[in-house]
Amino acid sequence: MMNQTAIFIDAGFLLSLGGHRAAGTTLRSAFTTHYEALIRGIVQTVKKNTGLNNLRVYWYDASKDGLFTEQHKRIGLIPGVKVRLGRISYNGEQKGVDLRLALDLVGVARNGSASIAYLVSGDDDLAEAVEEAQDLGMKVVLLGVAKSDSRLGVASVAEHLALTADYIETVPNHLLDSAFTKVLEWDKNHSEKTSLIASASTETEPKPVAKPVVPTPAVMAQKLVAKSKMERDTEPEVVYSSGGDSSGYQGSAAYEQKELKVAEEIGAKVAESWLAFTTQHDVVELIADKPQLPPEIDRTLLKDCAQVLGEWKTDQQTIRRTLRGSFWEYLDRIM
Repeated sequence: MMNQTAIFIDAGFLLSLGGHRAAGTTLRSAFTTHYEALIRGIVQTVKKNTGLNNLRVYWYDASKDGLFTEQHKRIGLIPGVKVRLGRISYNGEQKGVDLRLALDLVGVARNGSASIAYLVSGDDDLAEAVEEAQDLGMKVVLLGVAKSDSRLGVASVAEHLALTADYIETVPNHLLDSAFTKVLEWDKNHSEKTSLIASASTETEPKPVAKPVVPTPAVMAQKLVAKSKMERDTEPEVVYSSGGDSSGYQGSAAYEQKELKVAEEIGAKVAESWLAFTTQHDVVELIADKPQLPPEIDRTLLKDCAQVLGEWKTDQQTIRRTLRGSFWEYLDRIM
């Protein structure tokens, strides 16, 4: 077995953690990633920790139909980087990413191409591949993002995966701070403008030539129903999501008020961030589909909540309903 390292990066995992650190949300439009600096910094960190040369950086992400985007092409052209793509399913979930990573990890171990693998991921599904690579003589090190209040010392890593790895190291905080940048501060004026369903002229603005977008009766009825529900604080609220057709009632009987309050704050913050980076057309489409949330927003809500409350609490249905309900309530208040 060659005495060198290989680095395996789950892009969704790394970008979520770095983006949340920089912008307070995993919404990708809220932050910019400096990929060259990020990958170079990780390679240098591994080199410093081991003293070994690196075989290759494997970068795993997903795209529509598994095709390279301009961003993926840019990453793939970085020397020493191999981009592996899974697919994004019709409901926005990644497919095939973990499988490709697992196959490559075991393949490198079987061929003796590297003696130490650095794995940047937290997915419990990779535990079996880690064990198989270890049985073939390779050491597997988890490279995570430090989190002082976590029992493992790193953020969003499954305990089973952590127990399977040989040991855990962390990405330097200064590297994350330099590689991830918040796009801009929240602009209240922009959010209020994009939240308007119908275009309207002012004394200081010329009248638009195009016919203004007018809300349909169905959209207006949905808005009135939502507002009336907000006013009746004592009544339960039905909240739906893109994750399925089931619905439930929001309540706090089984959960501490503190956790529900955090979920409410996260839901409102995601709505605030989304409005800051969206267009009026996107708002119209979102409201037309109410109460269903697009997969991208739904995933952002869950990821942001997991960063604060942890994965197992985010899995609770009451927490999830509170997140989604708070998102809609914020939009109702500002519109």
